[in-house]
Amino acid sequence: MRRSNQQVLEVWGDLACFSQPPLSVERFTYPVITPSAARGIFDAIYVKPSKFRWQILEVELFERPRYIALRRNEMKQKTPGTDTLWRWMEGREEPEPLYADTDDEAKGRTQRQTIALKNVRYRLHAEIRPWPGYENELAAFEAQFRRRAEQGQCAWQPYLGMREFVAYFRLVEEADRATPIPFDMEVGWMLYDVFDLSRPGTSEDKPFITLFHARIEGGRLRVPPFESPEVKKPIPGG
Repeated sequence: MRRSNQQVLEVWGDLACFSQPPLSVERFTYPVITPSAARGIFDAIYVKPSKFRWQILEVELFERPRYIALRRNEMKQKTPGTDTLWRWMEGREEPEPLYADTDDEAKGRTQRQTIALKNVRYRLHAEIRPWPGYENELAAFEAQFRRRAEQGQCAWQPYLGMREFVAYFRLVEEADRATPIPFDMEVGWMLYDVFDLSRPGTSEDKPFITLFHARIEGGRLRVPPFESPEVKKPIPGG
């Protein structure tokens, strides 16, 4: 039975890569979008981190996983964090360039392999979870999200795992719901999220890696709630 405040998006794109954490350098994608990547698409359309978060409920597949191998030139260095970039933009610190060609073996460019997905199409089910004190604003949050999704508006371009892999989207109504493909797969342990979804977060938060056992049945991937014991979380102080 559909929950009263469940929001549904159809998303698709030419390429996608939902990297498995142990294979983050030579990237190898999961066969299906992760809850973290799905949440990022909803966040791109509308989110107020201090007032609510998105809970992914289910992913439906409309294309079987199909892989493509890509080899690209990438930088060895990581882009600085948001706070550093703001200091550079405001002139409080001297920017440090990233050199493509250098004698320093720890810097510069290198070729890396990516095993990605091609021609993906999903239907994502999610609901807004207000933080304590904002429960009475739920209807307003939902209405604002639906207005933005219907008009194709977003705060930033949604993407499918990597920013260069653009995600297109549309809001799906109850009467518009098709049947997912007949597809079963035992995915195994999958990344759930990289943030602690039990509280409002900040840009200074450290990664909080959570996992769950993923299984696709009848073209559907059920996503347990974050607070569920099915979601494996780091041991405090471990």
